[in-house]
Amino acid sequence: MENCSAASTFLTDSLELELGTEWCKPPYFSCAVDNRGGGKHFSGESYLCSGALKRLILNLDPLPTNFEEDTLEIFGIQWVTETALVNSSRELFHLFRQQLYNLETLLQSSCDFGKVSTLHCKADNIRQQCVLFLHYVKVFIFRYLKVQNAESHVPVHPYEALEAQLPSVLIDELHGLLLYIGHLSELPSVNIGAYVNQNQIKLFPPSWHLLHLHLDIHWLVLEILYMLGEKLKQVVYGHQFMNLASDNLTNISLFEEHCETLLCDLISLSLNRYDKVRSSESLMSDQCPCLCIKELWVLLIHLLDHRSKWFVSESFWNWLNKLLKTLLEKSSDQRRSSMPVIQSRDPLGFSWWIITHVASFYKFDRHGVPDEMRKVESNWNFVEELLKKSISVQNSSFSISWLPFKGLANTMKSPLSMLEMVKTCCCDKQDQELYKSSSSYTIFLCILAKVVKKAMKSNGPHPWKQVKGRIYSKFHQKRMEELTEVGLQNFFSLFLLLAAVAEVEDVASHVLDLLNFLKPAFVTSQRALIWKGHMAFLLMYAQKNLDIGVLAEKFSCAFREKAKEFLVSKNEEMVQRQTIWTLLSIYIDGVQEVFETSYCLYPSHEKLLNDGFSMLLRACRESELRTVLSFLQAVLARIRSMHQQLCQELQRDNVDLFVVQSSLSAKERHLAAVASALWRHFFSFLKSQRMSQVVPFSQLADAAADFTLLAMDMPSTAPSDFQPQPVISIIQLFGWDDIICPQVVARYLSHVLQNSTLCEALSHSGYVSFQALTIRSWIRCVLQMYIKNLSGPDDLLIDKNLEQAVEKEYMKQLVELTRLLFNLSEVKSIFSKAQVEYLSISEDPKKALVRFFQAVGITYGNLQTLSDKSAMVTKSLEYLGEVLKYIKPYLGKKVFSAGLQLTYGMMGILVKSWAQIFATSKAQKLLFRIIDCLLLPHAVLQQEKELPAPMLSAIQKSLPLYLQGMCIVCCQSQNPNAYLNQLLGNVIEQYIGRFLPASPYVSDLGQHPVLLALRNTATIPPISSLKKCIVQVIRKSYLEYKGSSPPPRLASILAFILQLFKETNTDIYEVELLPGILKCLVLVSEPQVKRLATENLQYMVKACQVGSEEEPSSQLTSVFRQFIQDYGMRYYYQVYSILETVATLDQQVVIHLISTLTQSLKDSEQKWGLGRNIAQREAYSKLLSHLGQMGQDEMQRLENDNT
Repeated sequence: MENCSAASTFLTDSLELELGTEWCKPPYFSCAVDNRGGGKHFSGESYLCSGALKRLILNLDPLPTNFEEDTLEIFGIQWVTETALVNSSRELFHLFRQQLYNLETLLQSSCDFGKVSTLHCKADNIRQQCVLFLHYVKVFIFRYLKVQNAESHVPVHPYEALEAQLPSVLIDELHGLLLYIGHLSELPSVNIGAYVNQNQIKLFPPSWHLLHLHLDIHWLVLEILYMLGEKLKQVVYGHQFMNLASDNLTNISLFEEHCETLLCDLISLSLNRYDKVRSSESLMSDQCPCLCIKELWVLLIHLLDHRSKWFVSESFWNWLNKLLKTLLEKSSDQRRSSMPVIQSRDPLGFSWWIITHVASFYKFDRHGVPDEMRKVESNWNFVEELLKKSISVQNSSFSISWLPFKGLANTMKSPLSMLEMVKTCCCDKQDQELYKSSSSYTIFLCILAKVVKKAMKSNGPHPWKQVKGRIYSKFHQKRMEELTEVGLQNFFSLFLLLAAVAEVEDVASHVLDLLNFLKPAFVTSQRALIWKGHMAFLLMYAQKNLDIGVLAEKFSCAFREKAKEFLVSKNEEMVQRQTIWTLLSIYIDGVQEVFETSYCLYPSHEKLLNDGFSMLLRACRESELRTVLSFLQAVLARIRSMHQQLCQELQRDNVDLFVVQSSLSAKERHLAAVASALWRHFFSFLKSQRMSQVVPFSQLADAAADFTLLAMDMPSTAPSDFQPQPVISIIQLFGWDDIICPQVVARYLSHVLQNSTLCEALSHSGYVSFQALTIRSWIRCVLQMYIKNLSGPDDLLIDKNLEQAVEKEYMKQLVELTRLLFNLSEVKSIFSKAQVEYLSISEDPKKALVRFFQAVGITYGNLQTLSDKSAMVTKSLEYLGEVLKYIKPYLGKKVFSAGLQLTYGMMGILVKSWAQIFATSKAQKLLFRIIDCLLLPHAVLQQEKELPAPMLSAIQKSLPLYLQGMCIVCCQSQNPNAYLNQLLGNVIEQYIGRFLPASPYVSDLGQHPVLLALRNTATIPPISSLKKCIVQVIRKSYLEYKGSSPPPRLASILAFILQLFKETNTDIYEVELLPGILKCLVLVSEPQVKRLATENLQYMVKACQVGSEEEPSSQLTSVFRQFIQDYGMRYYYQVYSILETVATLDQQVVIHLISTLTQSLKDSEQKWGLGRNIAQREAYSKLLSHLGQMGQDEMQRLENDNT
């Protein structure tokens, strides 16, 4: 049963026989809809979903799988299936009426919740028996009833005689049954709701079952009468009853009388609902009290319309209209006596309401499935009569009480919506749901359009002239002065509709004349609506491809005046500004629609773009500017599109070239005139706002790009000061100018690079720097990604963390620009020559810039000829431009961590990657400026002043890159430059101390940036010169004593030197540090210093051993000899102690110093003049004892010396 409704749509009669008896359970009315409906709008057991209606219309077996047995049980009694109705028809109908009486008796029982289950079961059982019997009658007629030959005189069997009388008996019994049950409208009111028990089963009261059984009887009687006529193909007369006209009752007359009565009952039920709801709720109120009533309407529509097509009978609409006409008659005595008395408080409104609802039932097909494409049978004649009754007095208002008024209360939002409403009214296929959302006035317009179009189609322009005369005559000065806001809205709607279906120019001209009759005060208050109406006519002209000159002249002048008012209005006058802006936005939106709608442009289109826009742009705030610039972009796009179409038309073959060229030339002139107006009134403003923050960045870039493309398509339209290369001139303004905000540049250049035609033209136009300058701008955009405002120092930077510092939109734009830039031939060539992969990093602009700097450096290094290298240096410097200006905002007083990290990191990579380029005389000047600006600014030179932590952090991370790059430059410089070496020494001097830890015990001393610069020695040969420079700086600046005072942070610098020795290979020039270290051991008593100095001494002596084989290093010996001469007399104990340490590492070094030590001893004794210094000699002897035989010999000589 769950799938029967879906299957019944497609299965044939033969297939249905195989589905079993349960599938063809007799249908009945039920509004207890469940899932068995298959998703349909009616119950699965309904006459529609079960396929019963389809079987009736197609003359198929009503229930092919039922009543197959020899006997059947009806009303608790067994009957012979094939003869029961012939032999016992009156008994069966008597039992049927008795069951009806039993059900009516149940109504008298109190239906409380305790009894509802029992009453439901009893009532449902009675109803099922009654419905089963009527279905048996249908099956009997289809299967077993034989058509008798009335002219035959052969004696017949008694059963055959009874069978011949059966049709007449059925007519009598059915008529009696209908008289017994009476009218549907006479039944007591029924609560459609149900009780629900604990098993979620719906339980209905007896009154519900009685109502639905009556519905079953009314419909099944119609089915039986229809089947009798189909089966017998002749009129069947009743014997017992006569109709109300004293004629014999027939199957046809009974069918028609019952149809009429049933429709009257349905109308009466609908009227009861209509009279009980408010007018405002009538539209949404369903006319049917339950789903079964709705199904009965649909069944009647299908059956009566089918019957009217194949028999001489009336259609459904004719039946309904005939009954509604009697309702509209004023005096009840004029109604037919057979009709029940139906009265309504609003018969006209009810008539509109019911035909509107009933028309919606036509969408249901024979299976109850809604089909929006199903054709609704026309009921126009009756609608015309209703219209005449609705407007019974000439010139009175057309109104239907229950239709909504929202369409009247609110004016249309835009001129385009006014036109759309008119188009809807003029549409040949009207929306069936129109009445639910439109006002009665809109429906009137729909009807008017239909009438005028139909009349003009049949009779030419004459009907239009009659309509025009009637309508025009109703509008005169007095009538126009009396118009309200709603009246003015309806005025425009009416005349727009007339213009749409007839003569637009005649109607528009008349409207302009009529508007002159409006009172000035009313014009002021309703100017917005007047402008909308005016613009709607403009749009209609454009859609019909007519010259808009007549309308444009007056309208554009009004726009200019309002733009001027807007310009001089004060910002404080918010109400006045908003009022004016409302008008201006109507004009702007409308003109945009005009351009987008127009098939071609006329000279009058230029009038719409007057100097009012120049005044308006200067007065707009940001939100208003967005609207105007969006309009500009739309018009620019339309002009370019139309120009491309003209070019394509000119290239077509098989055309009359002279005619086409002359036509296209005129169109081109019109386009050029409009384009010139845009240059004149819009571009000058954009040019003046390049550096301001008034115009939104995105729209400024978009509009500038659109003008660039316009200059490419129509270069002659650009201003004279941009000639002869307008495209290059605009790119210079918005893409290559360093003072333009990077957000604008990035978005603008993305638009330019996306246009392959433009890029190719510029690359081959002889302007060789197009790609180089674009690369320069890209570099600036990346370097300035954290700069928010180039012209406002107080709001310079985006102060967020590094990950969130760049606005998402700008970052997205920068990624797009990077992707497009890496497609330029010049960029591809650089990466190709350098053999550097770049495709994977184009999504990260910073990584892309790093890779680009590296690729340029590698490419330069691979060049062989001097001329190629010179050209590459020039090109590289062109890429950079004024790079220091790009990063200058980050170096101001307002410190920003992310910007400093980016600046120092990128410049460090640049210095290292381009070291060979900076070694040339052309580029060295830029290198000097970079070092002075970033590493040696005035603040750095002030040692007592602390640098900002973000700046210090950025320098610490990038300093190794600078030092390595500068070292390479020093080694490969074409002309040895003392200043460059001095710069390198100054940088090292400044930052050894800046990053020197306060304590020598810091574990990460190896991360000192100066030490990091010395790593990867194998890959950078010039690093030894860097180390030599570091050693010289330490010796001069960090180991120098001021008198007897040791240098500051001596322990830390000794720890630094020790780390330097550990991380690098020993070079002979490192001995330069030994005097300072020895001096520390002599003069400083601090244990920490002594320990570190001793470690340094030991490390240096061991290192010198590696390179000197058997003989000690002469430089090492020379240093110690000088050390003895300087400190041997005064600090002999410390000197001997130090040399003892050295002797444990390398005896030969100290052995070579014996003569010097002995002479120092003698000089000391002689100086003091006190004879032998026993203490000194003992200390010296201790030292000599560590020197083996050479020491023993020297000790002996000292003993033997009597001097």
